[in-house]
Amino acid sequence: MSIKPARTRVAPSPTGHMHLATARVALYDYLLARKTGGQYILRIEDTDLKRTVPGAEQEIFDGLRWLGLQYDEGPDIGGKYGPYRQTERREIYQHYAKVLIDNGSAYPCFCAPDHLEKTRQEQMKRKENPHYDGTCRALAPDEAARRVANGEKYTVRYKMPRDGVTIAHDHLRGDIVTENKQLNDYVLLKSDGLPTYHLASVVDDHEMEITHVLRGSEWLGTFPLHVNIVRAFGWEEPTWVHLSVFLKPSGKGKLSKRDTTIAMTDGYSVFIKDMNDLGFTPEGINNWIALMGWGVAEDDIITTDQMIERFSIDSLTASPAAINFQKLDHFNATHIRLMTTGDLAARLKPYYAREGLDVDDDVLLKIIPLIRERLVTLDDCISFGGFFFKENVTPAPEELIAKGLDAKQSAEIARKSYEILSALDNINHATAEPPMRAYVESSGLNINQIFGIVRVAVTGQKVSPPLFESMEVIGREKCLQRMRNAVEILEKI
Repeated sequence: MSIKPARTRVAPSPTGHMHLATARVALYDYLLARKTGGQYILRIEDTDLKRTVPGAEQEIFDGLRWLGLQYDEGPDIGGKYGPYRQTERREIYQHYAKVLIDNGSAYPCFCAPDHLEKTRQEQMKRKENPHYDGTCRALAPDEAARRVANGEKYTVRYKMPRDGVTIAHDHLRGDIVTENKQLNDYVLLKSDGLPTYHLASVVDDHEMEITHVLRGSEWLGTFPLHVNIVRAFGWEEPTWVHLSVFLKPSGKGKLSKRDTTIAMTDGYSVFIKDMNDLGFTPEGINNWIALMGWGVAEDDIITTDQMIERFSIDSLTASPAAINFQKLDHFNATHIRLMTTGDLAARLKPYYAREGLDVDDDVLLKIIPLIRERLVTLDDCISFGGFFFKENVTPAPEELIAKGLDAKQSAEIARKSYEILSALDNINHATAEPPMRAYVESSGLNINQIFGIVRVAVTGQKVSPPLFESMEVIGREKCLQRMRNAVEILEKI
């Protein structure tokens, strides 16, 4: 990799929720820029007005910042290469479209949509790949200019060479050779004066001095077109990097919207906003997506700073990457364990607040060591620690009945446990566990039966952090009140 500072860009369209694929491009762009001491730019490609979704642009801003991928230039912070929204650069594209027409690399197309659709249908009947038939390509430049001057509606198409081949170099895949006769005369400028991706991205990358273009492999099909446009202007090409494609979790086929719906039912998503809500961390997500396309060990636990130190586009791979949510769980849980107690407490607090729980900060700091090892996602803190912040818990009556015992026997265990605990001046691991274990030994019952009843009584659930450590945090009076409540529930059965 060159030591020259790189200027990279992430260029999403505000046509829906921010996706994992966008996040991965953004991460690699960020790492390359930071590794080389360069700049990382956000550009909003918003020329598809019909598909633009209100709020999607702000979601991009928020998503990148939440992931820790702060850009150096962008629509909301400015920069000397702006504007950074393509709809605000209309005149720039119109200028460059005219340059291409003037040098013979593009031409105005006056074909009406119904003509284009009719031609397309006829080609499909003949089992041909749909392509522009070249009707307006044959127009004399003077004739085309006259019709433009008369106000006739038109688009601008690129005049692809008909003979020979186009050799386009991708950093991951090497030279890609395409016969020019297979290429289409794509539209560069629409009749409303807005550009298509093909013109806008090439012009913007040049104007913004982008040195490395990292993007999805879906653009490989039109890669020869983009290379031809750059060469028609006589510009230096950036380093092109088409990243690996994301596959379904099964590994069969490209990830689809339907897979996203299925994932949500299992507590996962491919949308960044959802992943935040579901309790995944930026550190876990970045670690996960970094390794889907980067040729380093798949189980490496890497911080962002370590990624910057190790990153190289030479280590990226073109091999498809199957989405593996279990690996996300692994990375997320590991990064949760790496957080300081204070940092983790601050991140958990909003999840408790979302459940309407009033969090005492001192109590929160005390429970972190008890629940940290059990958390896979941040919102797991509710199931493992919500009971600490409740005034009362309401155990399910059937869960208070120990396995192999009936309600009457379980009530007797609850009463005896209450007597033991109420005799203590305070309840903690050192004071409460010995007499309770002694009770187990003298009762002839097993530890799961007795401790299980106490656990459900004081936490309201069958699974919790260590019992006596939890009771210490809950406090003596609240524990005794919950034990009395359990006795009453069992006596009513």
